[in-house]
Amino acid sequence: MSTYAVVDPATGETVKEFPTISDEGLRAAIGRADEAHRTWSRSTSVADRAALIRRVGELHSERRTELGEIIVREMGKPIEQALGEVDFAAEIYEFYADKAEELLADETIALADGEGTAVVKRDSVGPLLGIMPWNYPYYQVARFAGPNLMIGNTILLKHAPQCPESAAAMAQIFADAGYPEGAYENIYASNEQVEWVIADPRVHGVSVTGSERAGAAVAEIAGRNLKKVVLELGGSDPFILLGTDDLDKVVGEAVEARLENTGQACNAGKRFIVIDELYEPFLEKFTAALSAVKPGDPTSSDTAIGPLSSKTAADRLEEQVKRAIDQGATIVTGGGREGNFFEPTVMTDVSSDNDASREEFFGPVAQVYRVASEDEAVEVANGTAFGLGSYLMTNDSEQAKRVADRIEAGMVYVNIVGADAAELPFGGTKRSGFGRELGRFGADEFVNKKLIRTAA
Repeated sequence: MSTYAVVDPATGETVKEFPTISDEGLRAAIGRADEAHRTWSRSTSVADRAALIRRVGELHSERRTELGEIIVREMGKPIEQALGEVDFAAEIYEFYADKAEELLADETIALADGEGTAVVKRDSVGPLLGIMPWNYPYYQVARFAGPNLMIGNTILLKHAPQCPESAAAMAQIFADAGYPEGAYENIYASNEQVEWVIADPRVHGVSVTGSERAGAAVAEIAGRNLKKVVLELGGSDPFILLGTDDLDKVVGEAVEARLENTGQACNAGKRFIVIDELYEPFLEKFTAALSAVKPGDPTSSDTAIGPLSSKTAADRLEEQVKRAIDQGATIVTGGGREGNFFEPTVMTDVSSDNDASREEFFGPVAQVYRVASEDEAVEVANGTAFGLGSYLMTNDSEQAKRVADRIEAGMVYVNIVGADAAELPFGGTKRSGFGRELGRFGADEFVNKKLIRTAA
């Protein structure tokens, strides 16, 4: 079987295979991206590029149903969530179209001696390589390609091997929007080919969303070749409950935080850290709510969670759960598996020496911890190598400020979940990576901030 193939995780059926690009074809793609940067990028205005990226968003909306159905086949996302992802991608392209002039405006620097002028111009750097994951096939591409095409960088897009159909659909959208050859190149490349793509002097940066292992490997190659890299890697995000006036509402938000995308989101709530006086009622209600959610047919609009993305993903999660139990964890509910469908699972009694306390569980498995104080909650929350997102629930505004400042994460959401937005920066710290995507911060990663200092 080809490396790039659509394998329906609900049925195990291989739907379609796509050939890996040849070395010759890949070198030609890099050449086209380089040429497009030197010609198209240098001859277009910010307004021109904004109009193109706006059309990309419009085409996502126009082809919404088709695009949603593709990723249901590819990675099992429930159809309503798949359609929502397409909508969010369209919003991201629209955001960068609307904000292009503002984000790329010249920035004047006040000179201490007042002699002459100093201006920083934001300029493109050249072709960039994007290495994308399978869990959000459209959204992840939008937050990389959107700002960089607006800037004038050109894109070499290597999607996950299980997402070749959505990759092809997006390449068609960029072509239909009016981008010239080379501005956006879809490449079905192997890992070995990626290594020399990064090393190619015509490629000026790389953005990776994926596992720690993939990020470390790419960063090593990029470092050897003096290429900038942005990494968005794994997470084991804490969901901290210290106080509430509405426990049922918090439980509903906790379920949403854990089960979105069948639990396959790097910034999902994964470790639920609950103050002692709320622990028992929260655990009871949370367990009941999770148990009520049943895996189902991802093509049905009534389905909340579908299969895991692949047999490999299901095998890995099953092995993690078994190992956690062997090391002393207790399964309160769930833990069962049928094919690639995994039951929502609640796990307690996870000690600090249990591997589960340090690993990312990519699926509908929640760990619940009891803590005696605010300080202990922060200690448990920060007791991981990851630092992507976090959630804090409290009815004390001063506590919210105090605890949010102490959480070691790139993002803290206070009394809210599902609040990602095109204008908000996304990214982490520690082993969750570095750099930011989305908003103005995402538009400032791969730019040459060129100083022009002029005498009086």
